[in-house]
Amino acid sequence: MLAALVAFLVAFAIAPLPTAEAITIYVSNEKDNTISIIDGDTLEVVETVPVGRRPRGIGFSADNRQLYICASDDDTVQVLDLETLTVVGEIPSGPDPEVFVLHPDGRILYIANEDDNLVTVVDIEERTVLAEIPVGVEPEGLAISPDGRWLVNTSETTNMAHFIDTETMEIVSNVLVDARPRYAQFNHDGRYLWVSSEVGGTVSVIDAATREIVKVIGFSIPGISREGIQPVGVRLTSDGRWAFVALGPANRVAVIDARTYEVEDYLLVGQRVWQLAFSPDESLLFTTNGRSNDVSVIDVGRLKVTKSITVGRFPWGVAVRP
Repeated sequence: MLAALVAFLVAFAIAPLPTAEAITIYVSNEKDNTISIIDGDTLEVVETVPVGRRPRGIGFSADNRQLYICASDDDTVQVLDLETLTVVGEIPSGPDPEVFVLHPDGRILYIANEDDNLVTVVDIEERTVLAEIPVGVEPEGLAISPDGRWLVNTSETTNMAHFIDTETMEIVSNVLVDARPRYAQFNHDGRYLWVSSEVGGTVSVIDAATREIVKVIGFSIPGISREGIQPVGVRLTSDGRWAFVALGPANRVAVIDARTYEVEDYLLVGQRVWQLAFSPDESLLFTTNGRSNDVSVIDVGRLKVTKSITVGRFPWGVAVRP
């Protein structure tokens, strides 16, 4: 009996550990007009792909075979084939597309057009514009509820989060937040919406049903002025445990307990941190740092920055492909 137990323990000890699913990280470099491609195993740049002018927001098609790229200065959303790494088409976007969000059905793309104060609604398969929704001045952030019913756009100058019915394509509520809202993110079950306000220096948590603000989260970092703390990108873990907020020129990512809304830590990353993206299992968080031209890698379990990866000039958007 003892011999069998020892044999089992030895076999267990030498058995290979399960390997993590391979991932690839894509980063848009708005000054270089390129996409940096990072291998998820080595965490090194393996390809640099030329694309349109001033690429910013990026994200995948529903099947993860294509990367959509907001080529802001070309007034289009480009389609990059991820097998050949060539631009194979364009999606009509309206002028100066900055960010977009894909409907859960994988067919409808909502695009923020900052110059025209519109959200453009596009049928991806047909490459046709279905609607142009007037919103506030300088639309920026976009979020869609998990069930696809509600679209939210943030307008930087109007300082509002606009709730849009995706069936009627009309605004049904406007929620006033702090100055220059940049990013919006629903939590995993769609009950709450988190909105970052860059100039206001806060994050507002909004009840998605009542459209009331339930919490305004502020930040305080020793040695950094209030004006130097400018929240932009927001990411929430699917288990409801953590919220991460990129704080721009403060060069920090705030770690927030998403249940109590208390700020637990500030993680030092690169300069002028913009956007954030999780690995599929949420074990890693990647940040784009626009002034230091790099990507920081955060170990979510340990809440520690583990690596810096040099990319192109002014990295802005980031997306992770399983």
